[in-house]
Amino acid sequence: DPSRPEVTVCRYTEASDEDIDRALACASDDPTQWRQTPREHRHRLLRAAAQRMRERRADLIGVAIAEGGKTIAEADPEVSEAIDFAEFYPLTVDALANRPAIESQPRGVVLVVSPWNFPLAIPCGGVAAALAAGNTVILKPASDTVLAAHMICHCFWEAGVPREALQLLPCAGSRGGSKLVNDPRVSTVILTGGTATARRMLEDRPGLHLIAETGGKNATIVTALSDRDLAIKNVLHSAFGHSGQKCSATSLLLLEDEVYEDPAFRETLADAVRSLPVGSAWDLTSRVGPLIRPPSGELARGLKELEPGESWLVMPERVSDNPHLYRPGVKWNVRPGGFTHRTELFGPVLGVMRYRRLEDAIGIVNATGYGLTSGLESLDDREQQIWQESIRAGNLYTNRPTTGAIVLRQPFGGVGSSAYGPGVKAGGPNYVLPLMHLRDRAEHDATATSIHADLPPTLQPLDTLAAEWESDGTVAASDLKPIQTMLTSLAEAARDEFSREHDSVQLIGQDNLRRYRPIRQLRIRLSQTDLPRDVVVAVSAALAVGTAVTLSHDSWVEPTENTTKLLRIVTDLADTLPGKVEVIEESTSDLATAIRSGDVDRLRCLEPQPPQNAIAAACCEAFISTIEEPVVLDGYIEGLRYLSEQSWSFSYHRYGNLGRRGVAPHDVVN
Repeated sequence: DPSRPEVTVCRYTEASDEDIDRALACASDDPTQWRQTPREHRHRLLRAAAQRMRERRADLIGVAIAEGGKTIAEADPEVSEAIDFAEFYPLTVDALANRPAIESQPRGVVLVVSPWNFPLAIPCGGVAAALAAGNTVILKPASDTVLAAHMICHCFWEAGVPREALQLLPCAGSRGGSKLVNDPRVSTVILTGGTATARRMLEDRPGLHLIAETGGKNATIVTALSDRDLAIKNVLHSAFGHSGQKCSATSLLLLEDEVYEDPAFRETLADAVRSLPVGSAWDLTSRVGPLIRPPSGELARGLKELEPGESWLVMPERVSDNPHLYRPGVKWNVRPGGFTHRTELFGPVLGVMRYRRLEDAIGIVNATGYGLTSGLESLDDREQQIWQESIRAGNLYTNRPTTGAIVLRQPFGGVGSSAYGPGVKAGGPNYVLPLMHLRDRAEHDATATSIHADLPPTLQPLDTLAAEWESDGTVAASDLKPIQTMLTSLAEAARDEFSREHDSVQLIGQDNLRRYRPIRQLRIRLSQTDLPRDVVVAVSAALAVGTAVTLSHDSWVEPTENTTKLLRIVTDLADTLPGKVEVIEESTSDLATAIRSGDVDRLRCLEPQPPQNAIAAACCEAFISTIEEPVVLDGYIEGLRYLSEQSWSFSYHRYGNLGRRGVAPHDVVN
């Protein structure tokens, strides 16, 4: 118990190599036929599991306090989040089942590797999503919070999920985890943990289908046009909730010159930090609880050392004789590029930086390389617009804390070094998609409407190109109708989903927008055996959602009939759509160099690639996601592969006053 280090909460047995082999064999063999279980039955069982969690809320809160050192104020909403995951993910599987052009199959064995800082919600979310998609699951919990994971699993088991379909497997450190990850029977890994852990998994098993939410170096920018008292309140909640042990926690505070030089702001910030009650998680008055372990490594350095030019606005200090308890610290005058600016510390320390222009602040934040959460405190519409268009993060927060994402309301996940995978968010409508194999439904016979009708302007030239390709045999006549059908589907998806901002809850006083962002640097790597139809569909999907495409291919010294067709298609696309489509002839080593140089943000291959090659190694080194799923004719599914999701939560009220948003349009005086 971090609050009482002398108290042992539980004891457990770590899995041996033989235990791991038995668990993998069971999950792979699927003796209960979970992967063939009807979707409706899985849905009923997961809803029953959610009900078990409701009934055991008090026990779940208790184990989060005892094992994880979470205060009740932190543990209670985590139980709600776990319940929401179990209720929500089956609904998203139902929505996919209603798409007539697509059929899905489970991927197989999904390994969920969960962290200690959210010992209930995160393992529950990974398990619920994987089970809802029909996979068998092995849960490897963090060694610090095994009992919490055990209690979550019991909720699923008691609801009727077979123990063979969901197995709990505590392992000793990285050895057991590495054995699980590297086993070919594991088809997918869901990781919530450090960026270094994700890199290590990819190095150990190139080509691994990994969905990872990793680290963050999150910042809140406070401008001179902010409510400064409210900004301090929000920053304290963001920085020191759960002692700063959240991947979404604010660890950098960027102040505009006027605010930085304001003695009242400085003193109020310092006084507010000093006033935070620090103590045992069992004490209901504690706002800052214990660390999961005594500080070590980078966190110990962050709590004890200053870089040149820095000073302590509030010096952190150990509380009583508990090595887990520390009062929060605030470093003043942190410099760009320094240790505190670039290092994820995962503890109760906040670095304060200054800036002159908002664009400068955005550059400082983006320079960390991470992109999980980011906050802005400003009452100015112009500043809000500049910031939300330029900041690189998966979850944006304006005039509110940067923590506390809620399922569906603020789907969660980052960009850059804060995430690896297909760009879909936990707690969002698309999270289950990469947990299934998706392919075109063979018997589906959709009839395309006019190819011109609802196409985005970027795709209009494809009408002419399609006719030319059919007439000269570049594209088979039998492929023309599927292409036209897909373009129609794509136009609908772009119009109804990808080009819009979606607010699923519509709270008064707070906008919670889910939206899509184009991939900045997309490479589609062509091989000699790619189907011409697939190339047309993939490029069309990317262009329809606003993502420019670079088509990359090897020299193809000995042309074949297929490569001749491919070259004709890509050349026509580049000539017809300059600035949107670029074609590059580059060797494998040249592409690997481009990836390492930061010229590629996502790599799309139209068929699976050998895992042991220079491109895979470069993607691992640069932490670049590769998508190798088959091209499909459903515009929504294919279009998602060229986008990343972003959530923006914006509190537009001030202390309940809705401002202009509370005035009916006819009451506005110009």
